[in-house]
Amino acid sequence: MPCEVNNSDDIILEAKQLGKSFPGPDGAISVLNGVNFKLRRGESVSIRGESGSGKSTLLNVLSGLENTDVGELLWNGQQVSGRSLSWLAARRTNYIGFVFQSYYLAPELNALENVLLGARIAGRINSTVIDRAEALLKRVGMGHRLRHGSSKLSGGERQRVAVARALINDPPLVLADEPTGNLDEATGVAVMDLLLELAGEEAKSLVLVTHNPEFAKRTQHQLTLHLGQFS
Repeated sequence: MPCEVNNSDDIILEAKQLGKSFPGPDGAISVLNGVNFKLRRGESVSIRGESGSGKSTLLNVLSGLENTDVGELLWNGQQVSGRSLSWLAARRTNYIGFVFQSYYLAPELNALENVLLGARIAGRINSTVIDRAEALLKRVGMGHRLRHGSSKLSGGERQRVAVARALINDPPLVLADEPTGNLDEATGVAVMDLLLELAGEEAKSLVLVTHNPEFAKRTQHQLTLHLGQFS
């Protein structure tokens, strides 16, 4: 079933009949097949599915990192499908925060500089933003390691920095793709606690892709992707 909500004026993310295929040796391989999806401000949804079900491709399409082949994508009621990737990138900076499985921190930068990197891309570095970055790092338990190089941080610490980075531009929407996939069980639970708490505190909409059924249950809505469709 698609993620349905009641107030059409408060839809932050909407997909209508999304389809996406990739070329294969024997013809096109269909990955997304008519996906419908709606998410309201402040809501959280988890997406599970076996390997190859299209979860990461769906996140890439919802975020505008890849264009859909067919269907419509709307951000805050504005249709963005069919726009150029450069147009999408310019608007995505302040609209979507990402938390990835592999952290993607710049190894030559320290924790604070990594968090500020998202603000630099948006052209928003000033004292207020620096104060927010420091406050976010303190909130995720990294206040004592602001200027530690990211290569010297543990996996859990790197993911905490990544969570802070996802929120630096105060985006209304956060997409998390297997954010605990590279962490041990205890660290993964701690990071998931933090992600859900921060999303709630800052009234963010959250799309969480996870293989963990216990983590999935903690979101308001739970969806399963199978053969490119929600079931």
